[in-house]
Amino acid sequence: MRRLILIAIATLVPLSIGAFGEPCAFGGTTGDFHGYAQHEFEVDNVACKVVCPNEAASGNPWIWRARFWGHEPQTDIALLEEGFHVAYTDVSDLFGNDVAVKRWNRFYACLTGDHGFARKPALEGMSRGGLIIYNWAIANPDKVACIYGDAPVLDIRSWPGGKGDGPGSESDWKMCMRHYNLTEDTATDFKGNPVDNLQHLVDAGIPLLHVVGAADKVVPVSENTAVLAGRYRGLGGSIQVISKDGIGHHPHSLKDPQPIVDFIRRYASGTH
Repeated sequence: MRRLILIAIATLVPLSIGAFGEPCAFGGTTGDFHGYAQHEFEVDNVACKVVCPNEAASGNPWIWRARFWGHEPQTDIALLEEGFHVAYTDVSDLFGNDVAVKRWNRFYACLTGDHGFARKPALEGMSRGGLIIYNWAIANPDKVACIYGDAPVLDIRSWPGGKGDGPGSESDWKMCMRHYNLTEDTATDFKGNPVDNLQHLVDAGIPLLHVVGAADKVVPVSENTAVLAGRYRGLGGSIQVISKDGIGHHPHSLKDPQPIVDFIRRYASGTH
């Protein structure tokens, strides 16, 4: 009788496989993500998504996507095939500030505490998504397996500020300054960027992978990834940079995502 009841409930409530193989409901609505079940729900009134593999890998590994959900999804799809979950929570237009970090804290607690996800996910951030993945990792270095940044923004003065070689974005810059309580004058000496706060990540031994377009004029490599890579290595950290000759800010990712997948599998699957 108990088995029949569980089967009946499963037809009504989206389930994932949590720790020890026990079913756990996300609630919300269920859709399709390239052939996999996508669950959409809210945590503290913030929109969230989780895509479940057909069979979760041992330890329930997951990749945490920041911004631009579904854009160039080849890495996410490949990891789903290997038993990873793919997760997302909305921090749009917060530029990785303290409010965004707190939203991520709550979502992390939900997935690891309520759904048995692995304690250390891989973080994935494209473009401005680089701000939240790094700022959250800096605040939570003990909760990160590895970081994959794709043409990531790592200094708000570069983008959206446009204070270097890039054009920036005037409207986004005004919004960003509001979210950080900055002015044009105080932004000059702002030290809350990912490039300024790397020691905790090095101390935690977090490996980094960046994929960049060598000709990126929107988020110039020289003001973002090159700065972070130089400082990270100087502090003793490990970072690999894949540079795409002749490519600008787009397209993101790689046509064949295998190098990205191999990196994430190595560090986030619990086998390293």
